[in-house]
Amino acid sequence: MLFDHVDFRVGDVGRVRPLYEALLLGMGYTDVHEDSDSVGYHRPSERGDDAFFWIVHEDGHAPNGTRVAFGAASRAEVDRLAAIVREHGARSFEPPHLVAEYGPNYYAAFFEDAEGNKLEICCRRGRGPEQGRNDDLG
Repeated sequence: MLFDHVDFRVGDVGRVRPLYEALLLGMGYTDVHEDSDSVGYHRPSERGDDAFFWIVHEDGHAPNGTRVAFGAASRAEVDRLAAIVREHGARSFEPPHLVAEYGPNYYAAFFEDAEGNKLEICCRRGRGPEQGRNDDLG
């Protein structure tokens, strides 16, 4: 496992929450916990060893060049999740596409939250029969 959890810092949890909530619920992180300064998303079947994602208030937070990429199991899943974030306020939205400079099968959508934090949804698997045909590339 690459990471146990992410505590993602933002200046205003309420401002960015609609986007993250739609995305993370769409990814199956439907067990939501919150307090006055944060909101966390867990899988309902969590056994204590599953990764989870929290959005945490931090005074003076300013976005930087860091980008968090959420993994998808297929290109169709990238398309589905990209539609969700686009409908829920993603800024600087780049629709899903092959990114040849990252690899021959790198399929991703890029976007920012309401504060300008950089995010991505990607799939690095080649397109097999189970992935469907969602474009004429690759």
